[in-house]
Amino acid sequence: MPKRRSATRSIVARGCCRVDLAGGTLDMWPLYLFHPGAVTVNMGVSVMTECRIDSTSSPSITLRSRDTNKEDRFADVSSLLKAKKFNHTLAGYLCRFFLQDAALKSGFTLETHSESPAGAGISGSSALMISTTAALARLTGRKLDKEKIREIAQNVEAQLIQVPTGCQDYYPALYGGVNAIHLREDGIHCEELPVDHAEINSRFVLVYTGAPRQSGINNWEVFKSHINGDKRVFSNFTQISQIAEEMERAVRSASWTEVARLLREEWKLRKTNAPGITTPLIEKLVSSAMKQGARAAKVCGAGGGGCVIFFVEPDAQARVKRAIEQQGGQVLPFKVHARGVSVTEQA
Repeated sequence: MPKRRSATRSIVARGCCRVDLAGGTLDMWPLYLFHPGAVTVNMGVSVMTECRIDSTSSPSITLRSRDTNKEDRFADVSSLLKAKKFNHTLAGYLCRFFLQDAALKSGFTLETHSESPAGAGISGSSALMISTTAALARLTGRKLDKEKIREIAQNVEAQLIQVPTGCQDYYPALYGGVNAIHLREDGIHCEELPVDHAEINSRFVLVYTGAPRQSGINNWEVFKSHINGDKRVFSNFTQISQIAEEMERAVRSASWTEVARLLREEWKLRKTNAPGITTPLIEKLVSSAMKQGARAAKVCGAGGGGCVIFFVEPDAQARVKRAIEQQGGQVLPFKVHARGVSVTEQA
């Protein structure tokens, strides 16, 4: 007799986190419209997020976060759609969007995991939004191109954090590689920069300070200052935009001395945008790293804690790592992740 085929279905989606080199916060609409030529330069790194969906024979739905140990259980789709709040909010909000028009024949367990420390500033939540969006799209049979996946993930994350979100965080998870995100009147254009990934890997050190930060708060304060006409903030972002354009050219041409200079300039300007973007611990880590051969550093994301990216000469990389660890920083594995979001399925 032929074997009975299992009714279970497993979907696994994975997307990488990112490190931004220049032009962050400009990616929040409509700020970039006030700075013609605005671009954000960033790269996907091998710190991964994952969403796994396993179908079940019952109509029940379980949402689980391996990182926070938070969990939601619902008797069926209808119960989930009626829920007023969720413990696992990221999964809950995305499920509410995808399941409102879906006709699922069974329930499922959805489990998420991120290798990024909480509040690291390397877009762990945004990358997980991409992974979970891609997995739920596959589950519900929705054929979405990458730009539509980005749009859904960004809009739902704005609902979660209740302030405007930038677009740059989603593109490394979607495409991988080293990218220039061009921010124009006719939309957002992601261009992969033709740079040797091995060269990048040898010239950067990624460090978690151990202090989580809330990007929405810092970005929101800067956003409000810009929109309210703060001339100092506007001038800073004009300069940040110019630095980002130069950074794109420097990375594209592998002009590493220029990359280091631009990182230093960007960080100097960014620290003046709002209080709390840097911290005493960040300054201590930067000072220690510079003494051991680091040439530049900047906080990833909005600042206030999280991760710092250090630019080093290849022969100084090991020394810089040791110095940072001695000061209490946590060195994270750093490697450019060349692939975009992947979705695999087993029946």
